[in-house]
Amino acid sequence: MASAFTAAVALLLFFHLQLLPSAAQPGFISLDCGGARDHTDAIGIQWTSDASFVSGGQATQLLVQNSMQGQQFTTVRYFPADNRKYCYTMNVRNRTRYLVRATFLYGNFDNSNVYPKFDISLGASPWSTIVIDDATTPVVEEAIILAAAPTLSVCLSNASTGQPFISTLELRQFNGSLYYTTDEARFFLALSARINFGAESNDSVRYPDDPFDRIWESDSVKRANYLVDVAPGTERISTTKPIFVSTNEEPPEKVMQTAVVGQDGSLNYRLDLEGFPANAWGVSYFAEIEDLAPNETRKFKLDVPGMPALNKPTVDVEENAQGKYRLYEPGYTNLSLPFVFSFGFKKTNDSSKGPILNALEIYKYVQITIGSQDANIMASMVSRYSGEADWAQEGGDPCLPASWSWVQCSSEDAPRVFSITLSGKNITGRIPVELTKLSGLVELRLDGNSFSGQIPDFSECHNLQYIHLENNQLTGELPPSLGDLPNLKELYIQNNKLSGQVPKSLFKRSITLNFSGNSGLRMVNNGISHTIIIICVVVGAIVLLGASIGCYFCVCWRKKKPHEDTVVIAAPAKKLGSYFSEVATESAHRFSLSEIEDATDKFERRIGSGGFGIVYYGKLADGREIAVKLLTNDSYQGIREFLNEVTLLSRIHHRHLVTFLGYSQQDGKNILVYEFMHNGTLKEHLRGADDDKITSWLKRLEIAEDAAKGIEYLHTGCSPTIIHRDLKSSNILLDKNMRAKVADFGLSKPAVDGSHVSSIVRGTVGYLDPEYYISQQLTEKSDIYSFGVILLELISGHEPISNDNFGLNCRNIVAWARSHIESGNIHAIIDQSMDRGYDLQSVWKIAEVAIMCVKPKGAQRPPISEVLKEIQDAIAIERGPQEMQRTTTIQQQLLVSNSNRSMADSSSVNHHLDLEHNGESFDELLMRPGLR
Repeated sequence: MASAFTAAVALLLFFHLQLLPSAAQPGFISLDCGGARDHTDAIGIQWTSDASFVSGGQATQLLVQNSMQGQQFTTVRYFPADNRKYCYTMNVRNRTRYLVRATFLYGNFDNSNVYPKFDISLGASPWSTIVIDDATTPVVEEAIILAAAPTLSVCLSNASTGQPFISTLELRQFNGSLYYTTDEARFFLALSARINFGAESNDSVRYPDDPFDRIWESDSVKRANYLVDVAPGTERISTTKPIFVSTNEEPPEKVMQTAVVGQDGSLNYRLDLEGFPANAWGVSYFAEIEDLAPNETRKFKLDVPGMPALNKPTVDVEENAQGKYRLYEPGYTNLSLPFVFSFGFKKTNDSSKGPILNALEIYKYVQITIGSQDANIMASMVSRYSGEADWAQEGGDPCLPASWSWVQCSSEDAPRVFSITLSGKNITGRIPVELTKLSGLVELRLDGNSFSGQIPDFSECHNLQYIHLENNQLTGELPPSLGDLPNLKELYIQNNKLSGQVPKSLFKRSITLNFSGNSGLRMVNNGISHTIIIICVVVGAIVLLGASIGCYFCVCWRKKKPHEDTVVIAAPAKKLGSYFSEVATESAHRFSLSEIEDATDKFERRIGSGGFGIVYYGKLADGREIAVKLLTNDSYQGIREFLNEVTLLSRIHHRHLVTFLGYSQQDGKNILVYEFMHNGTLKEHLRGADDDKITSWLKRLEIAEDAAKGIEYLHTGCSPTIIHRDLKSSNILLDKNMRAKVADFGLSKPAVDGSHVSSIVRGTVGYLDPEYYISQQLTEKSDIYSFGVILLELISGHEPISNDNFGLNCRNIVAWARSHIESGNIHAIIDQSMDRGYDLQSVWKIAEVAIMCVKPKGAQRPPISEVLKEIQDAIAIERGPQEMQRTTTIQQQLLVSNSNRSMADSSSVNHHLDLEHNGESFDELLMRPGLR
């Protein structure tokens, strides 16, 4: 494995060798996204076309020109708004810190004036959501990250409006210990503010004044909600004298040569920090740049409203820096900050001069996502094809934040690859040995290529169920281990050049087999060779030699003729079936009617009913409790829904989907068998008896999270995407632990290639997507509408349609809730039966995402992954105090002093912010002067 990975790294380095930064700017990569030619800009930065760094996307000129200088801002590269991610991959030095900067200037490139909203990530780690609200103003995101591999990927994905795009992408290498943190293996830093105080113009300071090309924004540039509350008497000062800055973060000398001073004795500022409350890295930069008289002093203290205990240390810049014109850099490398952060500096009573401030930096800690468990294996595999095949150049993690186009992954916290589809990719050579190391692999499709050599040993892939290797040029014998795979259901190897004996073990279990077109294959039974003839089966399931072959084919034996050296295998006819025949499926367990009758005491205990039929309670002989749905609608549509549910549920498995245990079709009865969900439906717990109501807002949020995870699996974890089509509170069931699972897939449909499905409108009034109703074009966004209604139910407790609850001339929960939410009256829709003590901010968050879900047009609605993130954010708000305790240890570790810095006592870190009840208190201060 190590040698394979080393080879992969070497190949990637070779592939990008011609794109390494020039000696004039070591450690710089500057990509002009969409640009056709390399060029050098006005400040000397050398820009490279991005064409060789990304797979996919289209380059285009901006339609709205911007006043910003630079050729690099005249083009963009944009990508489809689909379920994929699109990644730029850049070579880096392992264990080295880098600044990564991405810029997005919309410029109405698509001539639609639909402002895009999408996500960006660093490898598998979510970085930021890009929200465009102005065609002419660029959005800039910066991060500092410790490279943990020889390459670093920046990925765009998950567009909720418009199309993902990018204008520039830059990489800047840091030296030594700049921006070192004690937990940088688990967190990277996302820039929130970098301010040059006392700047002499609106221009930013960057390269070549800053050799690392950080962009220091002028404090004279006014931006809404950015830098406000400037104190009276604030004046700008500057010097041309050299300043010693070669310590700590090494801010540029030009930045330190300017400052603001509080001539009236104070400096006050307020910052609105996007993405906060959060843990932050923040420092201030001081240098004494005035020549004070012998009797003049400059001493001051930090002033943070509501936190008097943190205002004690006194700063004397000249003393702390050990001289004038020298850098002094106090601050925290970990602290908790609120969204609205007010701070100031006030002179002490024995000081003759007011406070001074030269510069400031604040970064947000963002947790690094480890990524898929198979990332190294997949990187090793694609490295052998990366120079010649588009499918091998997608970049980033194979699973996160979205899977590669030919990969499907499990939706666990540490996902694994469970499906690979590389059909018809014209791949040559041997089947990659890395595939045999994917222990979570369930489905492998390599058909229609030019693979040669032997089929490798897949014995490590214990979960493998479907193997499709047909229409290649494979040779040699079948590995005996194929018959030992415990979960194998399909093996398609027709039209190869295989030879030798077929392992007998393949015919001892229920496996669908196709060997046709391999004239050298033969089978031995009791020492006698036999020819294999495959016969088409029109209807029903045939069991032969212990193998249930279904509607595909059966295998018949005949005695070998004298001197017969080969086996003749006839190709099977097309699979046929009937909606009115017994279901023949190798992937679903079939119960006998007598088993069902014994389990239910002959359908004695009725526990529910619906359009499908009646649901009964049962208990199997092994003690498992079950829910049995008995079809009462024997129409064509009813049986079609029955078969649809069997087909779908046989191939989808997720902890937040009700587990399908099997079916029965006997004596005219069509029966579905599920796990028993002890606590019934969500609907019953919102509008049932008082004793049954869920009155905890946090519990309602957890139910929403569970359901969203189930829907996310249907939309993103299944290929093709599965659209539920009948999401409602009565189809969300609760188990004995009150965890939610999505149920009832009778109306569900697959979406081919992610496109819409033309269908007869079906669903439930109140949850039905109006766009789907009008157009009859079904997409996954129809499920999003229904889920938005469910979120409104969770907030209000009301049913979707009512003549009594929503006032005169309003029967619909969507119109009622929207009117109150848009007017700012959230209290009017909150369920009065809920326990008090919930955080209003979390209710607002769910209300806002619910309104986004029920937008009139599907294109305006967020994907389920974005909805899930909002729900999880709301849960984090509700769990605030507990989460604070849980993270105390981490925070204390992060407060440990760097080798050349002294830090604040960890007891100063954990202060609770409650803006709702005490508007003047704040979580934590940005810095404590003199402590670093």
